[in-house]
Amino acid sequence: MVTTRDLTAKDPTTTQRRLDPARIVASALAIADGEGLPAVTIRRLAQEHEVTPMALYRHFKDKDELLGALADRLLSDIDMPEPSEAPWDWQVREVLAAVVDALRPHPEVANLTLPRILLTEPGLELAERTLGLLVQGGFTPDQAGEIGRQSICSLITLVTTEPGGGVDPEVREQQIRNKRAAIAMLPPQRYPNVVAAADSLTGCEDPQAYYEIGLDLVVAGIRGMVK
Repeated sequence: MVTTRDLTAKDPTTTQRRLDPARIVASALAIADGEGLPAVTIRRLAQEHEVTPMALYRHFKDKDELLGALADRLLSDIDMPEPSEAPWDWQVREVLAAVVDALRPHPEVANLTLPRILLTEPGLELAERTLGLLVQGGFTPDQAGEIGRQSICSLITLVTTEPGGGVDPEVREQQIRNKRAAIAMLPPQRYPNVVAAADSLTGCEDPQAYYEIGLDLVVAGIRGMVK
């Protein structure tokens, strides 16, 4: 008896369709989001798509190339705002906020994006737009390049270190309780500010506020460097 799976295995057209590179990248991204980047392997993806690992190597020569494709996918998800008549620093904030919006759902993969920015069309668009705004704000091209790079690094760190991000809710709650218990044991006369800020130091009750503050700090720092 011939099964559907047998027919699929014998039909190169069906196999090729199932192994569309975009679908492979989508599968890899889902694995990274749910289980962490180390779980993304050629063998695991081959199992997901019911093919041999060699079939995937026809699309990605090695894991590094696959990880590069993951980064490119995130960069392509950046919804760049349209240029406007708003002040340059407002526009910089809008661009950086778009970067955060694209990276935020994928903290396990966010670190991969920085080396790919100048190697992909979406990354180059991000770089050109950001550098242009910084030059408009009064920085030299060299200064704009360094400020732009460090700003993106700050945003990536913001995403990858979100308090409680990627942690099981029960584990997160236990971690928060442990931290609060430790702070409660501190002498308030010696550490009055730490004790007063216990809630914000031990958790992230408002993730949106966390990102808004992070963006404001980056943009304020850029604005403060203008001479």
